[in-house]
Amino acid sequence: MSDWTSGYVGDFDYTFGYYTELNPLRIKLAFLYNGLVCPDVGTACELGFGQGVTANLHAAASITQWCGTDFNPSQAAFAQEIAGIAGAGARLLDDAFADFASRTDLPDFDFIGLHGIWSWITDENRAVLVDFIRRKLKVGGVVFVSYNTMPGWAAFAPMRHMLVQHAEVMSPEGNSLLSRADSALDFADRLMATDPRFARANPDVADRLKKLKGRNRRYLVHEFFNGNWHPMHFSSMAGWLEPAKLQYGCSADFTDHVDTVNLTPEQRDFLKEIPDAVFRESVRDFMVNCQFRRDYWVKGVRRLPALEQALALRAQAVLLTTYRADVSLTFTGGLGEVTVGGAAFSPVLDLLADHKPRTLGQIEVGLQGRDITFAQIMEALLLLTGAGDLAPVQDETAILKTQKNTATLNTHLLAKAQGSGDVAYLASPVTGGGVHVGRVRQLFLLALRSGKTQPAEWARAAWGILELHGQKLIKDGKALESAEENLAQLTSQAEDFALKQLPILKALKIV
Repeated sequence: MSDWTSGYVGDFDYTFGYYTELNPLRIKLAFLYNGLVCPDVGTACELGFGQGVTANLHAAASITQWCGTDFNPSQAAFAQEIAGIAGAGARLLDDAFADFASRTDLPDFDFIGLHGIWSWITDENRAVLVDFIRRKLKVGGVVFVSYNTMPGWAAFAPMRHMLVQHAEVMSPEGNSLLSRADSALDFADRLMATDPRFARANPDVADRLKKLKGRNRRYLVHEFFNGNWHPMHFSSMAGWLEPAKLQYGCSADFTDHVDTVNLTPEQRDFLKEIPDAVFRESVRDFMVNCQFRRDYWVKGVRRLPALEQALALRAQAVLLTTYRADVSLTFTGGLGEVTVGGAAFSPVLDLLADHKPRTLGQIEVGLQGRDITFAQIMEALLLLTGAGDLAPVQDETAILKTQKNTATLNTHLLAKAQGSGDVAYLASPVTGGGVHVGRVRQLFLLALRSGKTQPAEWARAAWGILELHGQKLIKDGKALESAEENLAQLTSQAEDFALKQLPILKALKIV
């Protein structure tokens, strides 16, 4: 019998996550900032789409035609169900990569995305993907790849090997992989308690183990207990992608573009001495101890003239997606947690606090007379976008064309929230992608759609659904036992939702 998993975990379905880096609309802002020509993305492909949440949200919320594959048939079935309901024409298959790559009925693509795939597949499959990209990516097209990176994983790699070995040889036969993962983590805790010299030489390992124990177990088995797990140096990735004629474009992590939260002045000066782009990125990874990269690669990098770049940047619109008072000015970069005190942040946030789309040019004009440069505005916008507080906005034509599909998809997802909280995202025709809306808030939206106008009514409606399923809220780590306690907590959440999130969802045309 053939192993259709090729060493990848197939026992459990992947989580229902959403990955905004796969939104083609984000490419434009990153490319313009770096002075790169960005293609108009009419066709896009996601390889290894998991549950298909990301692909379906992007298909419904944009005018881009999406297709893709995931080898797991149950995940592909869920993705196809959602695609059929949304009506956006997403074509999501359950082909293995080799079978998908050999199809003759696929278009050429402007964008190909690989999230959470590269580090967990065989070299044979990597070669298949590179050949697929070589043949099917248009000239000027973009590839997004995320992958585990050296040197950030160098210290933990031996521990990961031991966790997998424990799961293979120490767990009773017949135990599920989730159970074996739990046992392996417990074993690692007991090992660390013996104060091994490895732990003393690598003090970060204990902290990373602690964080792992708090992660979703399904995520952990896919992340760490695969037959293949290969963190890769940036230069090695460049070597793999060279046959597909790809060149490094820029990071898809917007925080990476702001040196002040990633590098010391001495490190910045040191990097300026390195002319080779690939070697410079490799050295930078050492400076920040990078363990996960999110990168855009281009089939034919072209640079914009300075005037054209300036005009295009100022024409790009953005929207604040977080309640103004809840926006944190502490950002996590290569230097750890950094609290910014730049003169631009508060004025930019105050200007965008009404959650109306504004172009960067309009923001610049709105801040005239405040002694704020356009470079300072850009730094604030990049960090806020990287933190998820800000999002690029589509043009009005695309918004109008996608509203029907997003409304249809959101209606279905809200109905599913009555039974589970698996999909914690809804589609926005404004941002061309997904917006995080947790299950309880989705239940509030359902109540609002049914004609209930007051937060107390939303709370009662939500509690009726949760109580029917025997579910209770958690507060301060403990379940609320009585109906009165649950209802009081839900009412408080509903009032907060009405004040903070509902106006934003209206601006995003989700409500």
